[in-house]
This record gives sequence, C-alpha cells and structure tokens, in this order.
Amino acid sequence: MPAIITDQYRILNAETFVDSFVGIGTTGNNNYYTFLAHPNPKNVGVKNYGFADWGNPVPNPVDAFSQENFYYDSMLFLKKVTSDDVRRVIPRLNWQTGTIYDMYRNNYSGKNDYIDQNLTPQTKSTSLYAANYYVVTSEFRVYLCINNGSNPDNPDGQKSTAEPTHTNTAPATAGDGSDGYKWKYLYSISPSDIVKFVTSKYVPLPKKWGDATNENIKNAAVDGKIESVIIKDTGTGISVGTTDSGTVSQIPISGDGTGGSATVDIQGGTVQSISIVGGSGYTYGQVRFITGDYTDGVGNNVSVAIPTSSVDQPKFEVIIPPKGGHGADIYRELGGFRVMLYSKFDNNVDDSADYAVGVDFSRVGIVKNPLEKNGTTSLNSTTATNLKALALTSDGAAGVTTTSAVTYSVDSLIKQTVGVGSTAVGYVASWNPDTGILKYYQPVGFSTLSAYSYKQLDFVGTNNAPIVNAGTSGNLIINSSFNNDSIQIASGTKIALGQTFVSGKADADVKKYSGDIIYVDNRSPVTRSSSQKEEVKIVIEF
Repeated sequence: MPAIITDQYRILNAETFVDSFVGIGTTGNNNYYTFLAHPNPKNVGVKNYGFADWGNPVPNPVDAFSQENFYYDSMLFLKKVTSDDVRRVIPRLNWQTGTIYDMYRNNYSGKNDYIDQNLTPQTKSTSLYAANYYVVTSEFRVYLCINNGSNPDNPDGQKSTAEPTHTNTAPATAGDGSDGYKWKYLYSISPSDIVKFVTSKYVPLPKKWGDATNENIKNAAVDGKIESVIIKDTGTGISVGTTDSGTVSQIPISGDGTGGSATVDIQGGTVQSISIVGGSGYTYGQVRFITGDYTDGVGNNVSVAIPTSSVDQPKFEVIIPPKGGHGADIYRELGGFRVMLYSKFDNNVDDSADYAVGVDFSRVGIVKNPLEKNGTTSLNSTTATNLKALALTSDGAAGVTTTSAVTYSVDSLIKQTVGVGSTAVGYVASWNPDTGILKYYQPVGFSTLSAYSYKQLDFVGTNNAPIVNAGTSGNLIINSSFNNDSIQIASGTKIALGQTFVSGKADADVKKYSGDIIYVDNRSPVTRSSSQKEEVKIVIEF
C-alpha cells in the first residue's frame, strides 16, 4: 500500500534527539562527545588506514561494524556536548531588498489522484519547508511572510523593499507598506546563539519555545485564526448602494471556524483591497461575498450587488494557519528537522592537557555514551583523550642527560623491543621535550604486519628498553618510577598532564570501542597549533 513518512516525523525525531541530551521522557541520561581523529591520513604503512591522495579527493566515510572499530583507533581526543551546545536549526534566508519571497501557505503539495500539484512560486517545491517563506534580518530577528503582496497582477508576489523591524505580536507591514508585504515577528536570535549556531547556511531555532524570551509570541497564537486573505480576482461591475465604490464590512468568512469576517474597498466596481478579522478554529475558510446587505465603513447598512456571471465575480483565497495558530509551535511552523551540535577545541588551561598540538586531524565525529577506561563508568568529563602516553627519561647514553635533547617528530614511528621477537610500535601524536611526555596512537593495522609478528603490543617500562624513533636507536626510556598526573618542569612550573601515569605509562581516558559512533565526517587534514582553536558545527538532518 502507498505510504509516506511525513515531515512531522522528521521534526519529532529531531526533538527526541535534542531531548536525549538532558534525558527528557524515555530518552534517559546520555553523554555525547564530538571528537577529532585520523592523524596523518596519507599514511599507507598500515592496512585500512589512509591513502596517499587523501584530500584529493576526501574519501566518503563507510558505515560498517568493521569501520566503526577503525574510527575508534584513529580517535585523538573528545569534547563533551551539553544541552547548551545543541539547537534545532533552519536554513538561513537573509532578507534582501528586491527579493520576491514565498508566503506561508498550508497547501503547497505534490499531486495524486485527487489533489492537484501546488508548487511554491519562487522555489518550485511541493513542500512548505523548501520555500523561502521566512527571513532573517540584519538584527538577527526572524519573521514569517504572512503576505507577499500577491494580487491578480502579481499572483506570485512582489519584490520586498522594506526590511521588517517590528516586534509586535500581530503581523505588520514594513516601512510604509507599499510593497504589500505583511510580516509575523517570531523571535530574535540571542548573542550567545549567534556565536555558536549561526553560519552562512543555518540559523538556530530557540532552545525552548515559550520561555521568557518568546512567551508573548507563543501566548498570542490563536488556533485557526486567519491572518491573511489573498485577492485572486478583483471582479467587475460590483455596485455598492447606488454607486460602484465604497467600503463594505461584515462579509462573513464561512468554514468550520467562527468569528471571521472581511472588509473590502471597492473602487470602480472592483475590489481594491481586503482586511480581515481572523476569528478562530478555521481549518477551511471561504470569503462569502454575495449579493446582500452589509455595513459600510461607518457602520451604516448598505446593499451590495455582485454580478451573476462567475467570470465577473471577485474571488479570494483564505490562508489557513498551522495547527495552534501562527507562533504556537515554532519547530512545526519553520520545519525544525535539522539539529546542530557545537564544540570548540581550544588550548585553554582547563582543556589543553587532553589535547595534542602539532598533530593533524582529518576526521570529525560524534560518539554517544562512551565509557571511562575502567569499562563500567560512563565518561562524563568535559574533555578526554583517546591517546596513550609515556613519561620518558634519559638513560644517559651518548651523553644525553635531558629529554629536551631528543626529538620525536609528530607522526613518526616509534618502536620498543618488549621481548624476544616482539616489538611494540606506535605513531607519535605529540612530544613535549620539557615534560618528557610522549602521546601516541596505535592503529589496529599494525597487527596485520609480519614485521611486528602480527601483534599490537603495549610498550613496557620494566626492561629499560629504549624508545627507538624513526628507525634509529633512541636514548630515552620509560620512567618507570613516575606515578603522577602532573609534573614540575625545570622552570618550577607545575603542569597538569590530563592523565594519571602509573610506572611511567598512562592509558587513554576512554574505553576502546565503547559507546556508539553516530556521525563521521572526513575532511582534508588540518594541523593543530598551540594558538589555534577548532569550532566544530555539525548539522544532522532527520
């Protein structure tokens, strides 16, 4: 049987996802983290890791259980995403003078056996949510287009020439109103949301609709209140009393609602303009302007004669509002089925210990509910590292007595003999010669190479075997007596390491392969420096 998944289901899914960040309803308490990953993506030395031309082009991610494991292997560090870092977003449609905007209509649709197709005039879409029916102004206010100046001469609307600025709860014109537009003010984007969630393509919807910043708009909504009626045909030969001109009021809007009425201005036997009292409860409406008695502009009775021929009669289109009325549900009215997650990776004093500088990354992702390294506790820290680390010290060989005399280049291969025929290997993620702390990563592809006995082994600190760098004998060994989470360097400064070292070794903060990776974005490699920050803005469309 023919069936569809509606846009409202997509909006519901977006709402459920946003609510899951704070555990509303049945979603439970969840912890989401963004992560930077995949250093040195042009490395072809290990299987299933990278390729030489990464970036030209950037390869598409693959969704498979096996690939999920590889994504964990290349993860560098993570930043927690809180409910303040998540918003539903909509496409950014800036108000620009001279643009014809679509107006809100509830009947844009495709065609089937009993419904005619009705495309949005400007974007030629069958969906309201693909129309340009709202705008973002230069003051970061969002307005709904209630009327775009549509009339019989301009059935698709007119050019907008005045930017709306009002914050009234009722729809209003902009400027002198000569462009025919009527705008419904919805909300203003807060300064903090501008920083986090505004991009060249998207703007955020409010975090909560109906809170103190926008409750007046929501509370002003009236279910089924008609805010706009379009003149489709002005008619001809209409008489008002003994003349062909005048104001006619109390024209009923029939349908399933109550209280709706229209007032029209007639000049030369044709309808020139219309204004309305919106009433309430309408899901269908029709302006019932027929021959009969009405009132004029000052409340006097007046008889109106409408031509009997259909081609001469005036015609109107009543625009039905969304459920609850305009402004009742901002997410339904503007199509909130996209969600943006925001993270900022910067080298501030609180976060820098978990990050690596000098390494590049070529992947951004989201992981849900990872565990701490003990495997039983949910990860809940603001930042975390997925890198292992070694505290190195000099063994006095070749006259080298300080760690600062040795260089371990980022992405270079390090080795240590850990037994007869057994070698531990890894790649350098960062090296701090002042602290002697080396962070490294071990792609699982090492276990596919005969040179390393088809094993992925840990480094050991009990045999004084040197950490060999780039194929030459090293003269630094693991400081097996170091047991701390901070270190004091020669200048006397105490530096937090972000990891707890035991016998000169520190595990990653995250249990490998825990949680669910729900988003992966490959990109051209970006090298991190001590002065830079990465602002990650991920948009998920449901």
